[in-house]
Amino acid sequence: MSASSRKTQVQYDAIVVGSGAGGGMAALHLTVNGLKVLMLEAGRNYDPVRETPMFQLPKDAPLRGDSTPGKPFGFFDATVDGGWRVPGEPYTNAPGSNFLWWRSRMLGGRTNHWGRIAPRMGPYDFKPRSRDGLGFDWPLTYDDLEPYYDKTEALIGVYAHSESLENTPVSRNGTQLPPPKPRAFELLTRKFCQPLGIPVIPAPIAVLTQKQDAEKWPAKLFPGNALAQRVIRDSMRSRQACFYATDCGRGCSIKANFQSPTVLIPPALATGNLTIVPNAMVREVTLDNRGRASGVNYVDKTTRAEVRARARIVVLAASACETARIMLNSKSSLFPNGIANGSGLVGRYLMDTVGAGIGGQIPALENLPPHNDEGTTRHHLYIPWWLYGEQKASRMNFARGYHVEFGGTRGMPGPGIFSGLEHYTDGAYGTRFKQEARRYYGSFVWFDGRGEMIPNDDSYCELDPTIVDQWGIPVLRFHWKWSSHENNQAAHMIKTFAQIIESMGGKVGGKVEPDGSKLIAKGGEMIHEVGTVRMGDDPKSSVLNPFCQAWDVKNLFVTDGAPFVSNADKNPTISILALAWRTCDHIVAEMKRGNV
Repeated sequence: MSASSRKTQVQYDAIVVGSGAGGGMAALHLTVNGLKVLMLEAGRNYDPVRETPMFQLPKDAPLRGDSTPGKPFGFFDATVDGGWRVPGEPYTNAPGSNFLWWRSRMLGGRTNHWGRIAPRMGPYDFKPRSRDGLGFDWPLTYDDLEPYYDKTEALIGVYAHSESLENTPVSRNGTQLPPPKPRAFELLTRKFCQPLGIPVIPAPIAVLTQKQDAEKWPAKLFPGNALAQRVIRDSMRSRQACFYATDCGRGCSIKANFQSPTVLIPPALATGNLTIVPNAMVREVTLDNRGRASGVNYVDKTTRAEVRARARIVVLAASACETARIMLNSKSSLFPNGIANGSGLVGRYLMDTVGAGIGGQIPALENLPPHNDEGTTRHHLYIPWWLYGEQKASRMNFARGYHVEFGGTRGMPGPGIFSGLEHYTDGAYGTRFKQEARRYYGSFVWFDGRGEMIPNDDSYCELDPTIVDQWGIPVLRFHWKWSSHENNQAAHMIKTFAQIIESMGGKVGGKVEPDGSKLIAKGGEMIHEVGTVRMGDDPKSSVLNPFCQAWDVKNLFVTDGAPFVSNADKNPTISILALAWRTCDHIVAEMKRGNV
């Protein structure tokens, strides 16, 4: 796959800023409906089919593939130019705040190196304030988004559990794939969680466990649209089922996992309606004399030239914080505080996922005979939140829940695999150390909680008053604060994980700290930031309407995580994709009516 080398035309039907989940879905849906689309990506072009090192081993990489400042998730991670710090593109934190902002800066964005964990939000998640009086309700329901979850899962491929649990829904229309078989440590965990009343079920993961039905789904997803059916059919035929080779975080040259550059962008390019300009750093959205979006101004990072692109509509999908930054920088006499910011809420109610974890050593997993431990590089089972009733009855000291991702296995050893092993080998050396390593390898499990954050007035981003990036664009300054709900939730995670490990006969590998503020991950560290440009029913208390359309600028739309009203414990990517599809249906319908 290659990006177009053409520069911008005089006029497009739509400009899409960003190429990840929301940008890729917008580009695909708009192009198959005949719109001429310009996609602007701040990073370089990236082709997972050509660039993914599928079969290299740790021995083939510097430092055996271990992490470095430039590769925080290790040498083989798909990230090529982004990370927590991007040279020449700083951000700042207000005094007392410590927010980490991950930026990918590559075609496909975070879809190249995300965990592929794809749980649907449930009915409770769209109306949290109605349940506990905290935060805000969404202006839509699960029923509104359910058909788009179905469509998205059929399009990208998601394996999942087969039966719905409380607020943990699954497809009722057969759009999800069968999950792979659980591994030994997962079966053992499930066995000992059952007496504790903790459910352990197949995890929803965006990886193909079997080939997609390329004859069935294109017609169901795009009835009456021959162009869409053709490009989606060809795309599905080009994808292979996972054969459990290497970590999904590397990217996937056989297209078994979901990445925007392998699943969304190629069929969009195949329509002939998409132009991609990489290394395009968008500065602002421009307005015409009627107060409508006329296009964007961006910096060509290769030449440092300022470029103007024009279109009938603008779709921002640059990631929640980058989209807010673009909007705040888009100042005019009509919008002195940033485009479409009449409510003053652009940048407000920034959220991330609550994260805390701990591991342990399980004697029952020692000295296991050689066995088939293969599978995807994500978990096959997970623990959905199970204490909704306790919270509803106000018997807990935090209002929202978490799910649990847990791991183990005797898979391919990675860098640092023997770190800490000396605590179990009693000073063994030479031949005995090898024996002890074989004994203990594969006997460790770890549990990571991923929980809901309630939006608060103290967590937001704004423009730094003095600092600009190397392109002369004002940067973001972050304000961040966890509430007692999130801190108490983190403490509950660690206490619960220790209970599970001990019930398995294991030894907890760390202190069970009761103070959650000492356990909780930093804001942004989970790379699930959402909010900042929230949707709603009232222009006074939201930036976007229920279709992610700006109240103040009718031809400006947002399709990334910025429109989120709350941040459920469910990882946000599948919901970003589903919302983007719904938004694009609205765009196409409104364009046909002549309203945008």
